[in-house]
Amino acid sequence: MSGVQIKTTNDDEEGMRLDRWFKVHFPQVRHGMLEKFIRKGQVRVDGGRVKASTRLVSGQDIRIPPIDVPLKADKNQPQLSKHERAENKKFIKNTIIYEDAAIMVLNKPHGLAVQGGTGTTVHIDGMLEAFDDEGERPRLVHRLDRDTGGVLVLAKTRKAAARLGEAFQKHRVEKTYWALTAGVPRPREGTIDMPVAKKMLIHDGVGFEKVVPAKGEEAKKAVSDFQTMDDAGAGVGFIALRPRTGRTHQLRVHCAAIGVPVVGDGKYGGVDARIEGISQKLHLHCRAMSFAHPVSGQGMTFIAPLQSHMYKTWKFFGFDLDVETEWPENI
Repeated sequence: MSGVQIKTTNDDEEGMRLDRWFKVHFPQVRHGMLEKFIRKGQVRVDGGRVKASTRLVSGQDIRIPPIDVPLKADKNQPQLSKHERAENKKFIKNTIIYEDAAIMVLNKPHGLAVQGGTGTTVHIDGMLEAFDDEGERPRLVHRLDRDTGGVLVLAKTRKAAARLGEAFQKHRVEKTYWALTAGVPRPREGTIDMPVAKKMLIHDGVGFEKVVPAKGEEAKKAVSDFQTMDDAGAGVGFIALRPRTGRTHQLRVHCAAIGVPVVGDGKYGGVDARIEGISQKLHLHCRAMSFAHPVSGQGMTFIAPLQSHMYKTWKFFGFDLDVETEWPENI
């Protein structure tokens, strides 16, 4: 970049530290370089000298000196062509079930990762780069497992991300999952209060992590409500689940622990999680999510229709695709 720039802060940047603001807008500027600019008075806010820790106010003018350091490409994120970016944006837009100025709600497809990792180059977070030309790119505020589909909430502003992140962290978001289980729980509804912990296990000389029911100091509280919505005899259950806590794989572990593993969940259900005649993919879907809108505070509920293999399975068994799940008030 050549020449001096003046950028004006917006409402969403109210209270942001200056160094954080630079990290968002000019990620190629290292902290040491920013401190040097500040010492020399090359970076100013409303014409005055500042510190890296200065909190910004909406409407302030920030002076940015010439920056000759190029923005380096992320080695772990392949550079997309214009056509690929357009295709990614089209794909994401086709999954949107609600959108306004603050949030975007998707019906995430089964089998698509939310974030990248070892060997994972195609994921929701990477696809959101295609929205950079519309201003701030949407941000992830929670996760769904790769093989779980359904409601995925994104924040379109920093302020919305902070408020939604707090809502998820403090369990102010109510979630309803639908699952197909191998077997019908007895009783047909209730609450599973079973602490869990992550364990490193070894199978055939290979180590892997698994979440298991646990006791003692390492155990973390995990509570799930469940109710049977329908069944196809004793061997197949249509179950609604409400996690009151947010532990990794909590619902899958709890279902397996009470003897009705989620169909397709080989990790926790093994061979008992198979039902002949239907897809052996994981049958777990985030059906609905309710929370207060991060800007208006209005209570909102979003529902994600079943899709792909779960839609076919529900049609196969004749289960109601639109049945409403009603939960008692949290205790």
